[in-house]
Amino acid sequence: MDKTQWLLMLHIAAAFCLVAGSTAAAILNALAIRSDKPSEAAFLMKLIRVALPLIFAGVLGTLLFGIWLWHDLGFGFGTGWIWAALVFWALASALGGRGGRHQEQVRAVAEREAAAGDSMSGELRAMLRDPKALAVNYAAGVATIAVLVIMIWKPGS
Repeated sequence: MDKTQWLLMLHIAAAFCLVAGSTAAAILNALAIRSDKPSEAAFLMKLIRVALPLIFAGVLGTLLFGIWLWHDLGFGFGTGWIWAALVFWALASALGGRGGRHQEQVRAVAEREAAAGDSMSGELRAMLRDPKALAVNYAAGVATIAVLVIMIWKPGS
């Protein structure tokens, strides 16, 4: 294998890490929303932390190996599909970070309520189902899918 093949393999492996970690976090978040007890919600939200190394490796690896490939393959600085993918990558990363901060806040409230009798309050239920937070998480997922679509089909090339 030559250097370009290695870079492509690492770039794709990083993309798999990003998608796998993001999917795991989304599933755990959806399960927490449906939980009946704060202890269940806290446990599920805490499990999201297990997916974070995959997400972080994916975010960093896709950017690092993607830019290296861009240079190695000799694509021009004005290659539109690469810039579009970078914009959606940045959007997905920013929205994912914002969604993650909200999930940490929810986890803290759930742990407090679990310790105080394990009865679901209206505040926790509202935090779990917050439409703005859900929209941010869904938008991060859509932006991630947009990056994949752009990188696979390379529109305009």
